[in-house]
Amino acid sequence: MPRLARRFQSLPPYPLTDVPAIKRELRERGVDVIDLGTGDADLAPPPAAVEALRGASQDPLNSRYSFQLGLVEFREEIARWMQSRFGVRVDAFKEVLPLIGSKEGIFHLPFAFVEEGDVTIIPDPGYQAYLGGTVLAGGEPYIVPLRPENDFLVPLDEIPADVVRRARILYLNYPNNPTAAAAPREYLEHAVEWCRRHDVILAYDNAYSEIAFDGYVPPSILEIPGASEVAIEFHSLSKTYNMTGWRTGWAVGNPELIGALTRVKTFADTGVPFTIQHAGVAALRSHADWVPGNVETFRRRRDAAVDALREAGFDVPRPQASMYLWVPLPEGVQSEPWARRLLLEQGVALLPGKSLGEGGEGFVRIALTCSEDRLRQAAARMAHMLETAPA
Repeated sequence: MPRLARRFQSLPPYPLTDVPAIKRELRERGVDVIDLGTGDADLAPPPAAVEALRGASQDPLNSRYSFQLGLVEFREEIARWMQSRFGVRVDAFKEVLPLIGSKEGIFHLPFAFVEEGDVTIIPDPGYQAYLGGTVLAGGEPYIVPLRPENDFLVPLDEIPADVVRRARILYLNYPNNPTAAAAPREYLEHAVEWCRRHDVILAYDNAYSEIAFDGYVPPSILEIPGASEVAIEFHSLSKTYNMTGWRTGWAVGNPELIGALTRVKTFADTGVPFTIQHAGVAALRSHADWVPGNVETFRRRRDAAVDALREAGFDVPRPQASMYLWVPLPEGVQSEPWARRLLLEQGVALLPGKSLGEGGEGFVRIALTCSEDRLRQAAARMAHMLETAPA
């Protein structure tokens, strides 16, 4: 057996890799499984995107490599969208980079900037691509727990000075996965100022910027004065447009950061397929007419799930944004055993908080990926687990 690299061996297991097989076995036995574990909604993409994909697939030129330049029209549409949505002007060629989903861009960023001995600051719980990219690039992750008492914000001023001196990247993600927290503008201003003062790259994961409720409008980090000096922001079509399997998104921000990530990607891939980029153009152009209805579906699901969970005995907040609920378990209950029992005994799949980091212990994440009726059914099944929850 070939020897595995030390950095590879230091990777933790990816969350719940055995759960898909368990769900399949349960379904084969006739169990009615309600799957709230993955952020992959049961909703259709915009019809305009489907039609654009169909049309683009008929042109043989769209079967060729797109490379990192990609479809010029997609870059230009991204720049127009950033201007209309956030009031942020960006150069479509120097400050925009199409991605094969925002995950791969987030993962590849450390390969351009992190060396042995360097640190990246990672929220815990958080998206595993932050950790995986850091470790496989040879860096050292500094894990910062997200606490309710800090409103699930990274407490930047509490990070030790020796860590700050070695820090190269700070990852922030608001609206947040998994906690559904939103960051006040004052916090974002402080984060930008902190990164400028300490010469740290601010990698801002904004995948949930368009799923927001009750009048809340999430910002771009690039709206914050000074952010263009230190920030790179990641966007995705996956959640906003129900296009998770289409694998497309983009990075936008400081041209030196975009240029470095582009160079890494030239060695890793040959670009987003032209056909998907044509669909991306159509999706972005449908934003004003199509997205509000999709968000309203998530709002109805949020309200149905929150009301049902509260009735079932869970003290769950009603979040302003994202497609998740971050549900606290009774004191002393461990999230992984409880979630596994819930799946095996009640047929409900959700994500235990600990699977996204030690800071997530004591919580479970529910994805609003099923109808209101199914969410209510899941809450009723969860209620059965409260009295017998293992400590």
